[in-house]
Amino acid sequence: MADKVGVVVHGPEVVDSGSAKRALALLERMGPVTAVLGGTMGRVAVIDAALEDRIDTSRREMPSRSVQRLEPLVEIVIILNYAKTIETGLVFGAMVAERAKPKKPLLLADFAGGFLTVLAGEAASLTEKIAEILDLELLDAPEFLPGTKSSGRITRRKIFGAIPGENISVNGTVVAKALEETVEITAIDGKITEIDGAEVKPHGLEKLSFVELKGAILRSGEIRRTESVPRTIRNRGRNAVLIDHDAEGAFEKVRGSKVAVTVGDDTTAIAGEILTRLETPLVGVVDGDLDHLCSRTATPKGSAVIEVLPGTDDVIGRKVREEIFGGEYRISMNGLSIEDLIERIKKIAGEDLKSVRRF
Repeated sequence: MADKVGVVVHGPEVVDSGSAKRALALLERMGPVTAVLGGTMGRVAVIDAALEDRIDTSRREMPSRSVQRLEPLVEIVIILNYAKTIETGLVFGAMVAERAKPKKPLLLADFAGGFLTVLAGEAASLTEKIAEILDLELLDAPEFLPGTKSSGRITRRKIFGAIPGENISVNGTVVAKALEETVEITAIDGKITEIDGAEVKPHGLEKLSFVELKGAILRSGEIRRTESVPRTIRNRGRNAVLIDHDAEGAFEKVRGSKVAVTVGDDTTAIAGEILTRLETPLVGVVDGDLDHLCSRTATPKGSAVIEVLPGTDDVIGRKVREEIFGGEYRISMNGLSIEDLIERIKKIAGEDLKSVRRF
């Protein structure tokens, strides 16, 4: 009987490089393959590669959760990855295994480092077969380095493999710039109080009123290091949605929406990449404080970016939520045009308004 293989595709780089598509085709020689994706910009990469019918992008979840969801359905789970270095790839794999605690074999195939390793379980002959099929070197299982420690009200979490000078982001908000390869973030009662191994960005920390550090998305560097040719799929709706410093949730929030209002420079830039693929215009509120989490960005046709005075985008964003969205994050656009929305936001900005760019 053919082995049922579960695949977790992690990040956009393994898709952009073509490695995910090739790996899925090769693994199908072993038997049925079920593939799911974790991460936001990975979804953009899947659309660009026209793989949305092959890789399930319907859920926004951490790789460990994807492993847990696939495990009951398959005989073995393989994570497809494209890490910055072999070391960071091994650390990532060990952390996923520690969180997922799988009972069946779990493997990591890293195509940047050219290796395959066993993260959990016993499947020697099958592992050798997969390494041969994917043309990857078989490496020893990585040693687990505990990345998260909790004691009472205090939670500490480490980021391994950072490159000095890279941005450190928490749930898409830049909070520091790396000074060392290992960065440790400390939170007390959900409030970040200390970041070791990095230069803190106070304005970024101000945006994070509460963080569940253990489950937060922590990154060093850009959210998408590779390039692709943009491709679009249709999204039609009648609502306006507010995306306030949460570009990673843009896919879920924009469903059934005619337009998105985005607050924050990096949020607007990242959401623009996503919304371009969905042909959904945005109205961005920015203040020129761009951290370049994503160096290659696009802005959907029909969009407008409203620039306000430095340090005022967050305040204006809160006013937009209260005065236009009624304290919610979604409203009906019935009887309201995108131009009406732009004019109302300009009025809220008042004397803080600097300029409006049209796309």
